[in-house]
Amino acid sequence: MRQAILDLQASRIRDVANAGLGRSDVLAFWFGESDEVSPEFIRQAAIDSLQSGETFYAHNLGLPALREDISHEMQQRHGAGIGMDRIAVTSGGVNALMLAMQAIVNPGDEVVVVTPVWPNLTSQPVILGAQLKTVCLEPKHGRWTLPIEKLLTEVTTQTRLLVVNSPNNPTGWTLTRAEQQTLLKHCRRTGTWILADEVYENLYYLPSDNRCAPSFLDIASPDDRLVVAHSFSKSFLMTGWRLGWLVMPADMTEHMGKLIEFNTSCASVFVQRAGVVAMRRAADIVPQVVTQMQACRDRLFAELRSIPGLDLAVPDGGMYAFFSIPGLTDDVDTAKRLVAEAGLGLAPGSAFAPEAQGWLRWCFASQDQDRLGVGARRLRDWLVKL
Repeated sequence: MRQAILDLQASRIRDVANAGLGRSDVLAFWFGESDEVSPEFIRQAAIDSLQSGETFYAHNLGLPALREDISHEMQQRHGAGIGMDRIAVTSGGVNALMLAMQAIVNPGDEVVVVTPVWPNLTSQPVILGAQLKTVCLEPKHGRWTLPIEKLLTEVTTQTRLLVVNSPNNPTGWTLTRAEQQTLLKHCRRTGTWILADEVYENLYYLPSDNRCAPSFLDIASPDDRLVVAHSFSKSFLMTGWRLGWLVMPADMTEHMGKLIEFNTSCASVFVQRAGVVAMRRAADIVPQVVTQMQACRDRLFAELRSIPGLDLAVPDGGMYAFFSIPGLTDDVDTAKRLVAEAGLGLAPGSAFAPEAQGWLRWCFASQDQDRLGVGARRLRDWLVKL
């Protein structure tokens, strides 16, 4: 087996979760998904597809109907110029990101990733044999900010790919329009590709003309070296369906179809039928999800603010509270102790970057806000015992 694979770090989130599996008394907030099931009409679309016998292969790039609907939704959010000739349907957001990196990154290429970030985004370049560099967001009074001058210094003509996740998992940090414009202009000058992980763009809680977070698609030209990854998982409540998409320059799409063939062949037809219904009813689903997420965010932070000593700030986007507890620097040990001693399941910050050692991530995507309140009380009581 390749050494790069042997050297991959196992998921620290799974490490903590495994300590609590099978315990009915543990309130689990460690994984990045809502505890609410997909809407009934989405599930029914998949059932109808299976019952009609749609159990065969589909086009590598996805069902034309789904690609057309995604194109329409993208243009509604980000303006004209995002035709279905720029869309590829993927088997989840993870698959979308890996396909984009496979299409762009050669062994030995330099890849710069903004961290803390979901660990797949730093592991995927390593799997492909790239040289990984990271630039870490900086916490100031609990709020993470981008050291943009440092990032511009690190992204040079030798940098093949810049990877940015905004709104960010785990911090909730979100790129401003000015920061996006600066990065796009710089990467045009250096010839660097941008891979924008924008799967949380709908989960944005500041006023916005587009009802979503600022996107590189708002300002980029169709032929810019930009690939944007999306997923049905978060704002459509479809994590287990494994359905996502990519937006890319049109001259890249045909080749992406070849790459999909050699990875997964295609997304399952019945899953895509569910995606069609979800996309066509986005105006019904997404605002309700966002409203619920914001209410959960506000409830959890009202509870956490009452706990003395926590270093935290309300995130602009995403579905996570990211905070530190002064004096507790081993976050994996802290997370495991919270499981064992408080019945509370959180993710350790070091899973997302070494610089986030000592921080904890709490997924607040819950249909029961009182559950968040109970969890906060468990954290408060545990800290008092310390």
